[in-house]
Amino acid sequence: MIANFLPDRQESMERFALMLNDGLISNGNNVQIWRPQPYFGRLAKTTLSGFGKWLGYIDKWIVFPLMMRWRVMKLGKKRQAVKFHICDHSNAPYLAHLPIAQSSITCHDVLAIRGGLGYKDAFVGASRTGKIFQRWILDNLLRSGKIACVSAFTLRQLIELAAAEEKEGERPCSDHWIVVHNAFNNQFVKLADEVAWPLLTRAGFYKNDSYLLHVGSDLPRKNRKMLLDMFAVLPDNKRPQKICFAGDKIDTELAAHASQLGIEHFIISVVKPDHQTLLALYSYCEAFVFPSLSEGFGWPVIEAQACGAPVIASEIDPMPEVSGGAALHADPFSPQAFAAAYIKITNSDDRYVYINKGLENAHRFNVELMISSYEKLFLA
Repeated sequence: MIANFLPDRQESMERFALMLNDGLISNGNNVQIWRPQPYFGRLAKTTLSGFGKWLGYIDKWIVFPLMMRWRVMKLGKKRQAVKFHICDHSNAPYLAHLPIAQSSITCHDVLAIRGGLGYKDAFVGASRTGKIFQRWILDNLLRSGKIACVSAFTLRQLIELAAAEEKEGERPCSDHWIVVHNAFNNQFVKLADEVAWPLLTRAGFYKNDSYLLHVGSDLPRKNRKMLLDMFAVLPDNKRPQKICFAGDKIDTELAAHASQLGIEHFIISVVKPDHQTLLALYSYCEAFVFPSLSEGFGWPVIEAQACGAPVIASEIDPMPEVSGGAALHADPFSPQAFAAAYIKITNSDDRYVYINKGLENAHRFNVELMISSYEKLFLA
């Protein structure tokens, strides 16, 4: 079997594509990765904005599809033995250029699609062109008879979208739309004290500082502000010494809110930490707090669990699904509920129960299981 992966250029999708590639090769499959190449994009200084962005679109949505068609044609009679897989649902329009019966796709979430269609609970906005683009993605995604959704929640939302489209004459969902949980795309383990604390010291902590941790972007749906409100309502004798935001830097609005609450001096910002620093942050936090309002999977939940951190997360799906009952879940609109969950975590017996449950839950997300599920999907 040859599996051809068509990943987006985003770093996370590249890691996902390489993980599938390596896992399938380890199982004895012949694998090729097809990627869009910069042709017109090389004429611009950047393809992230302005005229250069549109040149990049020409490479991705005109040149690359033509090259795919040419490569498929070159396979000749061998084509019947080939399985094609698109690594990211945002590239669903590529399905129009591949043999549909032999093709499958991974759907990581439908947040942007739902946002483009006007669903407020996606907490994702869309421009006028963005709405058109998300409609294009959905129309092509629903053509696929084989879709691997990374969570049962994402699958459920996709089926709901398909049902809505069916009323307008579109095809319903397929029996081969399934759930395949993501596997860890890097090693996540608790670091030893002598390894972690030099990294934490460089990040701005004093030795043995206690801290709450949030990992993620500054997107509104990540609900960072709630973490500040939670910290503010904690009794003084229950507060850890720091709040750490790892990922995107703190924006002016969040900084102003912290100042308004009088807690700005408690905050540490670790901008885009390297992997070892991220492991250190997970390994020694008092609790990992993830009050997200909208996710397709919720990677940081299991990353924190694998590093031995007790987790307090939003009660909104898919966080409970991913945590496997090994985290405390609370209303992401209630700082008091998150504060109460943290106080519960400070009880040593409860803390070790959730830590041990989390470590056990992390075993569900292994590469071998994921690869086996994809192989079955390809042959379905």
